[in-house]
Amino acid sequence: MKEALRDLIKELAAIDSISGQEQQVVRALLKHLKPLADEVSVDCFGNIIAVKNGTKSGPSVLIAAHTDEIGAIVKSIEPNGWIRFEKIGGVGDALILGRQVSVKGHFGIVGVKAGHFMTQKERGEVKPHSDLYIDVGCNSDEEVAKLGIKPGDQICQWPYYNEFTNTDLLCSKALDNRVGCAILVQLLKELQSQTFGGTLYAVFTVQEEIGLRGAQVAAYNIKPDYAIALDTVPSGDTPDVNFIKEHPVAIGKGPLLQLMSRSFIMNPIMKKLMIEVCDRSNEPYQLALFTGGNTDAAAMHLEAGGILSAALTIPRRYSHSPVEVLDINDCISSLNILKQFTLDMGSFDKPAFEDVE
Repeated sequence: MKEALRDLIKELAAIDSISGQEQQVVRALLKHLKPLADEVSVDCFGNIIAVKNGTKSGPSVLIAAHTDEIGAIVKSIEPNGWIRFEKIGGVGDALILGRQVSVKGHFGIVGVKAGHFMTQKERGEVKPHSDLYIDVGCNSDEEVAKLGIKPGDQICQWPYYNEFTNTDLLCSKALDNRVGCAILVQLLKELQSQTFGGTLYAVFTVQEEIGLRGAQVAAYNIKPDYAIALDTVPSGDTPDVNFIKEHPVAIGKGPLLQLMSRSFIMNPIMKKLMIEVCDRSNEPYQLALFTGGNTDAAAMHLEAGGILSAALTIPRRYSHSPVEVLDINDCISSLNILKQFTLDMGSFDKPAFEDVE
C-alpha cells in the first residue's frame, strides 16, 4: 500500500492545477476513479463526484479532498518579455523571489536583483509580488506569445519531488492537497472487496484555496448526512514555532482531528463519532485546534440545513511553499481511519445533541 500511495502522490503533485484551473488534475483523477466507483461525474463547477454504493442501507457520507493548489496567474506581459503576475491563494511574498516556476508548462524564474546592486535596505526587505516579474527566457512580448503564454494563464511552482534518505518523509510542491486526493483514490481501491452500509461520496473539490467554493457547491447538491474534509495542516514541530503554546502538532504522529479552525467548530455529535472511529482503527491521531486557516469542512457544515462535519488533516512542514514535507505514514493512518469510518457507518448510532457529554 505504501508504495502505491507514494507513486500516486508523486504523480498527482507533479500536475499543474491552480485554483480555478484544475482541469489537468481532474483529467488524471478520472482515469483512476472510473474503474473504482459505481458512478463518476464532474459538475459544472469542476468537482468530481465518485459514488460508491454500500450493500445495505445506511447514511450518506461525503469525503472531500481538494484538487487545487496555490500559485499565480499571468497579469500582463511587458514589451521586453517580462511577465507580471497576480497571486492565487495563500502565497507568501517572502517565498516568491528567485523561485523556479512553470508558466503554462514553460520553465521560468521569478527574477531577483543581484546582491551587488542592492542597497542595505533592499537586502533586508521582502518585496511585494506586485514589484516582481518572471523571466521565461524571451526578449519580447512577441516571443512570449509564440510560447502560447497570455494573460490568464496559470503559474505554478516548478514541479519536483524528493524523498529524505532512510525515512518515510516526502518533499514536493502541491502536497496540499494532492495527498488527500491520492488517499481518497486509495480508499476506493481498498473498498472494492468490502461491504458497508450507506452511500459514500468521494468528492474531489475545486477552488478550496480561494474560499472553499467547490465544497460549498458539492455539499449543497449532495446533502449528505456526514461530511469529512481530508486535507493537510501546518505542523508546529520546527524551531520557529512554539510547539506547546502555538501549535502542538507534529509530522509522524498521525493525522490531526481538527477540533476548531478559523470558522469551524466541530459539532459534539461528530466529535464523539470521529474519536470513537479513530480509536477503533488503532491508528495514531492528534487532537488540536488550528485557527490559522480553514478546510472544506468550514463550508460544508453550513450547507443543506447543517451537515455534521469533521476535518481530518495531515501535518506538513513548510506549508504553501515548493518544499512541503510530510510523513507518508500519516497518510496511511488517515486512509485506515477513513476506511474504518466507511465500514462502520451503516451501524452509526447518532445521539441527540443534548445527550452528548
